[in-house]
Amino acid sequence: MRTKVWKRSWAVAGALGTLWAAVAQGAPLTADGAVKIALERNGQVVNANAGILDARGGMRSAYGNLVPNLSLSYSKAESHTDNRTSSEYVLGQQYQGPLSDDRATSTTPTISSSWGVANLASWKGLSAAREGLKASRLQRDATRSEVALVTRRQFYAVVQAIKLAEVSAGALRLARDDEKRVNAMFEVGSVSKSDLLKAQVRTAQSEFDQLAAQHSVTEQRVALASQMGVREAELGEVDTLLVATPQTYDEPALLTEAGKNRPDLIAAEADWKAARASLAAARMARLPYLTASGRGTFNFKNHQTTDEALPGGGVNVRETGTDFDRTLQGSLTVSWDVFDLGRIDARILSARAHLARTRETYDALQRNLASEVHQQILAYNEAVEQDKVAQRGLESATENLKLTQEKYNVGSATILELIDAQVQLQTAQSNVVKALAAIRVAEAQINRVRGRSE
Repeated sequence: MRTKVWKRSWAVAGALGTLWAAVAQGAPLTADGAVKIALERNGQVVNANAGILDARGGMRSAYGNLVPNLSLSYSKAESHTDNRTSSEYVLGQQYQGPLSDDRATSTTPTISSSWGVANLASWKGLSAAREGLKASRLQRDATRSEVALVTRRQFYAVVQAIKLAEVSAGALRLARDDEKRVNAMFEVGSVSKSDLLKAQVRTAQSEFDQLAAQHSVTEQRVALASQMGVREAELGEVDTLLVATPQTYDEPALLTEAGKNRPDLIAAEADWKAARASLAAARMARLPYLTASGRGTFNFKNHQTTDEALPGGGVNVRETGTDFDRTLQGSLTVSWDVFDLGRIDARILSARAHLARTRETYDALQRNLASEVHQQILAYNEAVEQDKVAQRGLESATENLKLTQEKYNVGSATILELIDAQVQLQTAQSNVVKALAAIRVAEAQINRVRGRSE
C-alpha cells in the first residue's frame, strides 16, 4: 500500500513538473492544463483529501474496538532499607527489637490482553465507518468535479477578458485615427466643431474602455490563479483560442447518465447509508456486551534478604523468595451500561439528526436532478443560439462597415456614419466573443451535471 502511495505521489509530482516546465518554456496554458493544476493544488481538493484521512482514522478506530488489544510490560524493582528498628509493648513494657537491614528485588514480565467478543454496537460502528470512508472518497470526487467546473469557467472568463481587451484595443486605434481625420477635415472646414467634439468624446470613451478591459484581464487572471492554487505571476500565457462546435444532447439519456455517474449524488447516498449505520450502532449501545480478558506473568522472581543484629554480637541473615515460571489468568465479562442511558440517548438523538440531514441532502439532489439537467441543456441551447445571432450580427456589421467606407470614400456618407459603423462592428465582435465563451462554459456545466467534468 505504501509503495502505491509513493508511486502515485511521484506520478503527481512528475505531472506537475511537466506542466510547470511547459509554462516556463512559454507554452500557453490550456483549460485542461489549468484543471490538472487546480485538482492538485486547490484548497478544496486538499481539504477533501484530508477528509479521507479522517475517515481512515475512523476506520482504524472502529477496527480497534473489535480486534484484541495486547500489552507487554516488564518491571524490575529493587529496595534497600538500612538500620531499621522495631519495638513492641508487652504488659506495658517496651521491648526494643534488633537493628536490621532489608534488601528486596523483584522481576515481573507480564502479558495482558482484552477483546470485546460480542459487542454489536462496535460491529455496527465498523459498518458505519466503512460507509463513511466510502462517502469521503465520493465527496472528494464531487469536490474535484466542482473545482474542475469552476476552473474551466474561470479560464474562459480570462479568455473572454483577453479577447474583449483586444477588441477594445482595436476600437481605440480606430477612434484615434478617426479623430485625426475629423480634426484634419475640421481645419479645412469640411466638418463642424460638433463633429470634432463627438470624435474626441469617442476617443476618450475608447481609452476608458481599454483601461477597464485591461483591468478586467488582470482581475480574471488573479481569480484563475487563486482557483488553481498558484500565484498570478506563475500563471504564464493563456491559450486564447476560442472555438466551439455545437452539439445535440439527448435529455433522457443525459438524465440517466447523471443519475449513475454524478459523484455528489453517489456521495450523498453513501452519507445517508453511513448515517443509518451510525444510528443503528448508537441504538445497539443499549445492549449488553461480552468482553474476554487475559493476563500472564512469566518467570516471576521476588527475593528479600534481612540482616538482623544479634544482642550478643553477630548477624542473623534471613532470606525469603518466590519463584515461578508462569501465572495465567482469564475471564469472560458480561457488561451492561444500565445507568449510562443519558449518554446513549444523546448519541441516538445526534445520530437521528445526522440521518435526517443526510436524507434531505440526498432527496434534494434526486428531486432537483431532472430540473438541473433540463436547465443546463436550455442554457447550452441558448448559448448556441446566441452564437448564431452574434455571428449573423458580425457578418452584417462587417458588410455595413465595408459599404459605409465605400460611401464615405465617394462622399455619400459622413464621418459620423462611418464611426457608427465601426462602433457596431466592435459591438458585434464583443458579442461573438461572449457567445463563444458562454458555449464553452455551458459545455463544462453539462459535463459536470453528467459526471464527466474532469
